[in-house]
Amino acid sequence: MENTKLEAFHIIGINVRTTNENQQAAKDIPTLWNTFMTEDIINKIPNKVDNTIYAIYSDYESDHTKPYTTYIGCQVLSLENIPENMIAKTIMKGNYTKFTTTGDLSKGLVYDEWMKIWNTPLNRKYTTDFEVYGEKAQNPTNAEVAIYIATE
Repeated sequence: MENTKLEAFHIIGINVRTTNENQQAAKDIPTLWNTFMTEDIINKIPNKVDNTIYAIYSDYESDHTKPYTTYIGCQVLSLENIPENMIAKTIMKGNYTKFTTTGDLSKGLVYDEWMKIWNTPLNRKYTTDFEVYGEKAQNPTNAEVAIYIATE
């Protein structure tokens, strides 16, 4: 766990409104990932900075127990050209607490880290939190994923 300040940046991708209630997010988020991968969304995003994938959690109704929106996309240099059926999202400048987890993505690596985060006393803002799937996440059996939580 590490506190850090980030500058604002933009992503373009796809999204779904979901909730952790009744395990709905456990259905919706994998479906969103499947759409992102099978429809080759990564290669349809214009003005990409690189191929790092961001999974963003935002537009919280309250906290992590209430509805929120999940976005999956890539960082872009500009929002001038947003393809049809995609959406832009801005990660706001601010303070974040960074968690880093390593291991097998197919064995609940990221979900297990979220369980720890939900039980960690943080002064969360519930504005925008996100996961970063960069170069170190390319090997799914030995991946490294960073999770950033917006904090006061």
